[in-house]
Amino acid sequence: MDSKYAIADTSTIFSPALLVYREIVIRNLQKMIQIAGNVSQLRPHCKTHKMPAVTRIELEMGITKHKCATFAEAEMLADCGVKDLFLAYNLVGPNIGRAVRFLQAFPGVQLAVTADDPLMIAELSHAMSAANQTIRVLLDLDTGLHRTGVVPGPQGAELYQQIIDSPGLEPGGFHLYDGHNHQTDLHERTVAVTAGWEMAAGLRDDFVRRGWSVPAIVCGGTGSFPVFAQLQDPVIELAPGTCVFHDSGYGSAFPDMDFEPAVVMLTRVISRPSPDRLTCDLGNKSVASDPPKGQRVFFPDLPDAVQVLHNEEHLVLQTPLAERYQPGDELYAIPRHVCPTSALHRQAYVIDGGKLVEMWDVTARDRFLTI
Repeated sequence: MDSKYAIADTSTIFSPALLVYREIVIRNLQKMIQIAGNVSQLRPHCKTHKMPAVTRIELEMGITKHKCATFAEAEMLADCGVKDLFLAYNLVGPNIGRAVRFLQAFPGVQLAVTADDPLMIAELSHAMSAANQTIRVLLDLDTGLHRTGVVPGPQGAELYQQIIDSPGLEPGGFHLYDGHNHQTDLHERTVAVTAGWEMAAGLRDDFVRRGWSVPAIVCGGTGSFPVFAQLQDPVIELAPGTCVFHDSGYGSAFPDMDFEPAVVMLTRVISRPSPDRLTCDLGNKSVASDPPKGQRVFFPDLPDAVQVLHNEEHLVLQTPLAERYQPGDELYAIPRHVCPTSALHRQAYVIDGGKLVEMWDVTARDRFLTI
């Protein structure tokens, strides 16, 4: 394991533990700003960290615009002093009422959401106008992910016209998330990302010719972030998320992105069931289980170990090096997908200068705070 992850004393750290290395978080944020060119076009997604402490560091670094996916995350951001936040989610059912209550609770916050359906837009307009509130709405575009959004074209124009004409709603531009672009080769990724951007830019140009305001296009995620950052268009807002913590999955998928893993899992051996096996306490209740079984974490000290069993509280490794370990010995593991890993922990152990210095609450891991 790289010496930068060494901890002088782990005796008070209960495993499995989520360790956050504060110095690396700051370096990753500085790298993010460097790639963006300036902070004014950054709108980082808080879904990765979900922590007030990280949000405050971002604010101190001049990052004032933020993105989220849940009302708990939105409330966490607003409580930290964020005044411009984008809840990148289509509001349906009771969440429309939550938007009203959010605006009433945080009158100084500008809140934006997404929409891709006429009924959704109508219901949101009715609720906002009835409460004498205004919310910014971004048209959600689909350039290939096929998860939400509309393909840029006539349907998008109809929906945007509806947003413009609806009381209580303010047109905010577009949301362009291209999470399907996972090309490891940077040139191939650049070609794919640029093709999606051209679809959105063409629609924007059409709307501007009609006299419609398109003040922002919130673009991409972590993988496409460097590509969008190279496009010289003032309406682009860059929305990386994972790179604040980074993980082994993004490290493998996007080797061109020079970020460092800032989150490491501390786990301990709890059993030696056979000469070539060791069992540690890093179960799937402590690390994200959406990557394929056997690939959910990377052990720098045991890179060739086979993860043969992964249960709720146990991870069994098969390795000829098992005889080196005894119950109580520690291992460090880098999550493959850090975003849902963070959500599995109430608090993170914060390491700075090789020492445990404090605990950070993962406040927005919950779906409901007060609103």
